Amino acid sequence: MHAFDVLGDPVRRRILELLADGELSSGEVTAVVQREFGISQPAVSQHLRVLRDNGFASVRAQGTRRLYTVETAPLREVDQWMERFRRFWDQRLDALETELVRGRRERAHESTEESP
Repeated sequence: MHAFDVLGDPVRRRILELLADGELSSGEVTAVVQREFGISQPAVSQHLRVLRDNGFASVRAQGTRRLYTVETAPLREVDQWMERFRRFWDQRLDALETELVRGRRERAHESTEESP
């Protein structure tokens, strides 16, 4: 499965967001995903399996619990692939920043003119 196929699913993206904050048990992940997406425990388990099988997450056993963590290598690969496209939005973000600064300056100038 291609990385973007894995990341294209909103449930899997949400699971990765949860795991990005630290290791979680499958039960903790399931509780959040069930609440937010209304899907069954077996469906959450399937998403965790897809993430694990494609290298985006790893699991370790701790007693009867299964603890999941995010794996960064596939995300770095996605980041490297996207690098060639950053120039498209970096230029727009730079232009936006310029406009925001200009707007702040104009508002500051207007407020000093209005002050008695």
